[in-house]
Amino acid sequence: MSDNIQTVTVLSKTTWTPNLFSFTVSRPDSFKFTAGQFVRLGVNPSQLKYYQQIEAGDETADSALNEDVFRAYSIVSSPFDEVIEFFSIVIPDGAFTSQLQHLQVGDELLLNTMPFGFLTLARYQKPLPKDLWLLATGTGLAPFLSMLQDLKTWEDYEHIVLAYSARSLDELAYVEKIESLQEDFGTLVDNPAKLIFIPIVTREPVEGALSERLPKLLLEGTLQARAGIALDIDTTHVMLCGNPDMVEDTKEALKTLGLVMNRRGEGNIAVENYW
Repeated sequence: MSDNIQTVTVLSKTTWTPNLFSFTVSRPDSFKFTAGQFVRLGVNPSQLKYYQQIEAGDETADSALNEDVFRAYSIVSSPFDEVIEFFSIVIPDGAFTSQLQHLQVGDELLLNTMPFGFLTLARYQKPLPKDLWLLATGTGLAPFLSMLQDLKTWEDYEHIVLAYSARSLDELAYVEKIESLQEDFGTLVDNPAKLIFIPIVTREPVEGALSERLPKLLLEGTLQARAGIALDIDTTHVMLCGNPDMVEDTKEALKTLGLVMNRRGEGNIAVENYW
């Protein structure tokens, strides 16, 4: 086993819907990361099947181990939290998530303690523009929650727009946490950014939420109107995370509106490429 691989223990689990859940694990003392980065979590299919059988009361369960399976997971928690939190979707018949959903408190996972990814605010050169737009679908919300629990994010911008899209209201997770962020973190710095939260639900009508896909909302100007802020090449950073189709289509919509990809610290649009 690599020196970077450590065993961590599941400390809590939250089920949002049958296909969405969050969980926290213990944090190794030496583990460090930057808000927005991801890590690779590992499970052993046989071990998790064993946990599932035990949960069902099967006394014949066999814990014989097979090869470990690792997948990339963005981190929800702050770089300064004592635990590590993750947000997961269940992929039917997936070698990883179809097993991971059966995790219980006290179960063990493998953590590669080397963080990956460049969807971080450090990629942008100083001085920073005044507006930060965070556009997410589904579990792509995770790295943005991590950023919003880092005080530096609140110090560096004047406005933070978090547009978070889900198919149904039930799948719009972490809403209470999002709504408390301004009070929990914005009050800890002088002249903090103003957080503007825009929920989007695409497959059912929800009062107060927008209903179209992010690219259409941008091209029609609906998202900008709701935020009360224009997208401007000189004043805006935009980060995208979520479904690959959304990321690609939204990236093209933003380019149509005059924004440019971030290269070597310059430019507006940043995306993560771990799909």
